[in-house]
Amino acid sequence: MKQIFIDKFLVPQNAQQEFIERMNINRNFIKDFPGFIEDVAYERTDEQENLVYITIATWENEESLKNAKGLVQAEYQKQGFNMSAMLERLEIKMERGIYKKI
Repeated sequence: MKQIFIDKFLVPQNAQQEFIERMNINRNFIKDFPGFIEDVAYERTDEQENLVYITIATWENEESLKNAKGLVQAEYQKQGFNMSAMLERLEIKMERGIYKKI
């Protein structure tokens, strides 16, 4: 069964440029992973000028998503990048989940 991996970020105005640069890097390197089908991103600005940014990545199955997570962590380690630390430093809030189409 396809795995729909959805992230929603609430990004303060002063963090938007760095955040978008990082998201572009992430979205580009997952596209070559086995089992990747597609990804899309949506954005809007809320009343406080925060960026609300949603990414949706579709994977062939649970195994391909699990493998992708491992590959992402390996790439982060290679780059010396810590996503959790970046989110905390920039005061970005994130919601994450795996969804199924109904």
